[in-house]
Amino acid sequence: MKKIFLVILSVITVISMSSLAVAQDMQPAKVIAYYFHGTFRCPTCTNMEKYSREAIDTNFKGLLDSGRLEFMVVNIEDKGNEHFAKDYQLYTKSLVLSLVKDGKEVKSKNLDKIWEYSRDKKKFIEYVTGELNEFMKDAQ
Repeated sequence: MKKIFLVILSVITVISMSSLAVAQDMQPAKVIAYYFHGTFRCPTCTNMEKYSREAIDTNFKGLLDSGRLEFMVVNIEDKGNEHFAKDYQLYTKSLVLSLVKDGKEVKSKNLDKIWEYSRDKKKFIEYVTGELNEFMKDAQ
């Protein structure tokens, strides 16, 4: 009887561990909004980061709080970050949206119009908000 109990307990443990591993592999989709800059930062570049943060903090607070959206500021000139320039074909300061499913990036978009709207805060925030709303649909 004791052996049967131990076998049953072992089987239950294995099943529980397998279920936990599967659950960890199936992470919910999320979007990462990266603001990329270099070491030298002009007032326009600093404003674009500020406007990006404001658009995201103001319009997507619930998604930020839940972890389904992240905002990351990255200096691509810092050691270890050089790959971003190649990964996203960056040639200047940029805001890039990255859709991550099951721990892997499946889609990205460089919001290249931030430069066009860099001197118009309202249009800048509307642009980022609209693009992020569209991108979040794929994270459902």
